[in-house]
Amino acid sequence: MDPNDRKIILVTRRTRLQELVARYNTVEQARFQAEHLGMDFSDFMEEDRIYQSAIIRVEESLKIHGRLQRLDRGFLPNFLFPPQCLVVVLGQDGLVANTLKYLDGQQVMAINPDPARWEGVLLPFAVTDVPKLIHEVLQGRRNVREVTMGRARLSDGQELLAVNDFFVGARSHVSARYEISLGDMIEKQSSSGVIISTGLGSTGWLRSVLTGAAAIAGKSSPNAKALREHGMDWASEQLVFTVREPYPSKSSKASLVFGQCDGRSPLRIRSLMPEGGVIFSDGVEADGLDFRSGLEAIIDLASKRGMLLN
Repeated sequence: MDPNDRKIILVTRRTRLQELVARYNTVEQARFQAEHLGMDFSDFMEEDRIYQSAIIRVEESLKIHGRLQRLDRGFLPNFLFPPQCLVVVLGQDGLVANTLKYLDGQQVMAINPDPARWEGVLLPFAVTDVPKLIHEVLQGRRNVREVTMGRARLSDGQELLAVNDFFVGARSHVSARYEISLGDMIEKQSSSGVIISTGLGSTGWLRSVLTGAAAIAGKSSPNAKALREHGMDWASEQLVFTVREPYPSKSSKASLVFGQCDGRSPLRIRSLMPEGGVIFSDGVEADGLDFRSGLEAIIDLASKRGMLLN
């Protein structure tokens, strides 16, 4: 393919320094605010320096192979990715997960800009790998790892995807009230929310919840123990759900608190919350859906998959 016909999208994010400057207008004001709160502002500066340098180096390696466009994460929800473009993500795991939700089969090259700072489960490559890596990718000599995504469909037509997990519950610290059903089982519950995890997310929030529950109870089921210790394959055709802090009472039960769902047997949750109910994915509450009384969410597998180069 002629480089002039190839589109490469480089997805970046604002650093902590840039976020502070955007909030307080100048670097000096940002410094004052950070140091006033006891933060090490020199670390903010160093992180920004390394990240900006990484952007320049990656852009230099990519622009000779196609028409390069840089895209800030804030524009992801409204950006239309060309069907055949190559997507390069330079940032932390969260940026990779957030990007995958807005793609439809495009391959993603995930680059760790600062391996000394970020471990990067989803970031197999370093900045120094890019010159050689881009050649191998364009020649089709790199493997692709599929990532299963979850889908939440509301009865009012709204839809949300998750690369790691969904949270269904209340926006504040009040108890969430809802009706949950899986197959023939159905019950009303009161809890601090439901976590529904993909294979990729099984070593994240889900592991944390299961670990805490096991520590309190002193034991766990074999399935929960295996998930806690090993997680699931990223391409798993099942989602795992767990209810946080279910409260049994005269009007609520706590037996349907852990299990698996998929396309044949989806998880259904009907809101009993007049206000404050929410469903969000991958820890981004700002992009969540209102989940008020009467709405039902059907949670199962998304038809599309994330495609990560490795």
